[in-house]
Amino acid sequence: MSDDPHDSPRSEYVSRLASHRARADELAARQSLLSNTRLAVFLAGVALAVAVFVAQALPGEILVAPLLAFVALVVWHDRVIGVRDRADRAVRFYEHGLARLDGTWAGSGVAGDAFLDPQHPYASDLDLFGRGSLFERLCSARTAAGEARLAGWLCAAAPADEIRARHAAIEELRPRLDLRESLALLGEDVRAGVHPADLERWASGPPLSSTGAWRKLAAALALLSAASLAGWIAGFFGFPGTGPLPFLFVLALEGALALRLRAGVRHTLAAVQQPARDLALLSSLLERISCERFASPRLTSLAARLASDGHPAWREIARLERLLGLADARRNQLFAPVAAALLWGTQVALAIEEWRQRSARDLSEWLDAIGEIEALGALASHAYENPRDPFPEIVERGPVFEGVGLGHPLLPPDGCVRNDLLLDRDHAVLVVSGSNMSGKSTFLRTVGTNAVLALAGAPVRARSLRISSLSVGASIRVHDSLQDGESRFYAEIKRLRQIMDLARDEAHPLFLLDEILHGTNSHDRQIGAAAVVRGLVERGAVGLVTTHDLALSRIADSLAPRAANVHFEDHLENGRIAFDYRLRPGVVEKSNALALMREVGLEVEEGPT
Repeated sequence: MSDDPHDSPRSEYVSRLASHRARADELAARQSLLSNTRLAVFLAGVALAVAVFVAQALPGEILVAPLLAFVALVVWHDRVIGVRDRADRAVRFYEHGLARLDGTWAGSGVAGDAFLDPQHPYASDLDLFGRGSLFERLCSARTAAGEARLAGWLCAAAPADEIRARHAAIEELRPRLDLRESLALLGEDVRAGVHPADLERWASGPPLSSTGAWRKLAAALALLSAASLAGWIAGFFGFPGTGPLPFLFVLALEGALALRLRAGVRHTLAAVQQPARDLALLSSLLERISCERFASPRLTSLAARLASDGHPAWREIARLERLLGLADARRNQLFAPVAAALLWGTQVALAIEEWRQRSARDLSEWLDAIGEIEALGALASHAYENPRDPFPEIVERGPVFEGVGLGHPLLPPDGCVRNDLLLDRDHAVLVVSGSNMSGKSTFLRTVGTNAVLALAGAPVRARSLRISSLSVGASIRVHDSLQDGESRFYAEIKRLRQIMDLARDEAHPLFLLDEILHGTNSHDRQIGAAAVVRGLVERGAVGLVTTHDLALSRIADSLAPRAANVHFEDHLENGRIAFDYRLRPGVVEKSNALALMREVGLEVEEGPT
């Protein structure tokens, strides 16, 4: 790696990408060569077969060589395809990593739309989910359990001790790029295939009664069937035999037992199909994680949970995979008569049910642990790719949000303008005024998104951040609803009530209000906005309020010294409006609305109306 901490992720990604691309190209050439060689051997075999069976010019033994060669080439070709698939996945893994570093990642990952709740107090306002969202930027989880855990962390603040525990785990996982790469190469269908709800529903289903006793009986009858059949066959070759009657008698007993257990056996074999495939997808992931040795308390605890009665979870799942393979064997037409004589399906179903009763109770524990490890891994990957982003200092007594050099985490680190912010008991509110497009809403999202990252346990886009436990509430992207019959104003006041309710909890709210109450007249807006902000401050909240209405700057005056006015402004460069996105003290003194209208071609003349 490069000595420059900012350049080290990029240089490492570029180096590994080049290596995997070269390997993928080499394997593609080998795959093409093997494919052509297979075709040549096949055609040669056909020619030899014609010579043997049609022209009768060659002995039949000569066909053994091309047949064996063709089978060997098929096996070799399949292995090369598998290795090439892994190399291609490695290429995509590092291409996606470089896209994140370059800021071109939007639309290439998991958007997490399923986790978006329109009623959540900040998820839609801060772009947590959807294309180009914070979740898409962060999520590298391979399972639905990991995605759900990460989404949950972004949607709810963790206690201070929990955040610190995550810091230690993320710091330990941060440099383990080999682990993240190997997990990415385990297969493309893990995320799509694993359905935690289906697995847990199967695991918690009612058990078959007396499974152990039935299994012993079935095994005993299978042994008797095999022995009596052997005795019957022995008589055909002149050895002392038993004749057909013992075998037929045992078959009758087996039929009675199979009939007695038929409903349960069919249900077990049918119910296990999807869960077993899901678990098979998880087993390789669990096996890879089991190879890691962890030092942080959280990771050590999680690794210990990935076991059942002291046995690794992946090994328990491998047992179930073998049982499923045995169940599938009975479908072979040649083996089917033997399977019927040995009560194959019944025995396998009982063994699967015994596995479920023994190990499925741990299934939810495994899913929960793997989900948390994946969520920690996603944040560790983000920390690795952004080495200049520090972990926040978690303050016990609040409310406190003190950020130095705050930038938006979804913007390239070198491209975002940074500002400082202090909110605490003595500096509870900033009223942010400014011209259009000057950066007011982006600043609210910058503060809110960094708060979400900090309270989830992740690094933040800042030079430093001190933060206490805060309940984030935002009214930035509130819309009307035709289906619910709500105006934009009514939707906003419902959100304001929701934020006010947060103040009743133990955690102090961090409120982010963009263009507060702009859906009503100026008189009502001034009275209502002042009442809302004052009520929040009296309940221990801190936050930001943006506005175009300069009359609302009086809110800060009425709450001084706990409130202050700040602003963003624009300036002219070569006759065009430009912005520096720097936060300044005081109220903005000019507007750019008319200038912007003229800039897009609207004819606007100043004068009496």
